[in-house]
Amino acid sequence: MPRGRGAGAAQNCQSSSRFCLWQPATGTASAGADTMGVVNRRALLLFAGLGIAWGIPYLFIKVAVGELEPAVVVFARSGLAAVLLIPLAVFRREVAVVLRRWRPMLAYTVVEIVLPWYFLSSAERQLPSSTAGLLLAAVPLAGVAVAFAMGRPARLTGLNWLGILIGMLGVAGLVGLDVGGSDLPSVLEMGVVVIGYALGPAILSRWMPDLPGVGVVAVSLAGAAIIYIPVVLLTRSWPTAWPSAQVTGSIIVLAVVCSALAFLLMVGLIAEIGPVKATTITYVNPAVAIIAGVLVLGERVTVWTVIGFVLVLSGSWLVTRRRREAATSVAAGDMPVPIEERGS
Repeated sequence: MPRGRGAGAAQNCQSSSRFCLWQPATGTASAGADTMGVVNRRALLLFAGLGIAWGIPYLFIKVAVGELEPAVVVFARSGLAAVLLIPLAVFRREVAVVLRRWRPMLAYTVVEIVLPWYFLSSAERQLPSSTAGLLLAAVPLAGVAVAFAMGRPARLTGLNWLGILIGMLGVAGLVGLDVGGSDLPSVLEMGVVVIGYALGPAILSRWMPDLPGVGVVAVSLAGAAIIYIPVVLLTRSWPTAWPSAQVTGSIIVLAVVCSALAFLLMVGLIAEIGPVKATTITYVNPAVAIIAGVLVLGERVTVWTVIGFVLVLSGSWLVTRRRREAATSVAAGDMPVPIEERGS
């Protein structure tokens, strides 16, 4: 597993993840693919595992908020995940170097975990889990706006602009035709989530591009849990009785599988197939979210769900296409490859 420290580390802000990852720039070939681009079994297993790990959290959030307040869900999820990752970060000596940048780390923690995880949990009290997962596929679209707002606009081609238009039509179709009027406040909450997930990588890229990935994630999870301690206490959100086995299991899965393990899987996947190919996980997560919602929770899939799914993912693909192709050409020259995309 790459430590991602020093001058040889390349930052890869993955559109499919909640985190920015670092990988040494080692050339065109990776351990998981030969010169013909054939991916081995380990890479396929990592890809499948990550697709599931980042596609199912919406299902388990939906189950958890059936009995717990959103603040408790975020506190329990971030706290347990931090307990698992902090020892690894300490072993790798990555905590102290991250804490030295506490100001941007605090900003990152707030926009990437503290606010998005709360509003996502709150929104899922009304929205189907599949709809929540699909709306988050629009994060690459928001990333374009964030880049403009931060004074670092990307050079967009005609296809990129077409992607923005198609993606917006997909979101409009979901919100206007597939979501009831009573659920519009929840849609606005999802808007906060989308913006937060677009801001997080931008903060990392601008102010913390050299920090180690495991340390950043571990510290941000621990920071989020600490922030939510007074929130839970002051709002008296703590449950009066121990939650059901189903809800308890959901929290454990969210923390262990969808947070801690998913990050490690992403590190392994990038080491196997490289950061560019790894971004294709973006287009798997929403499909997993929809399938999980239908099979486990019995959520209905309408024609507009399918149309919105196709439009949003097509738009996101077109928006990120040029940057992905540019990253591929840079990778061919044995240079660090920045990937500034994100999804569900």
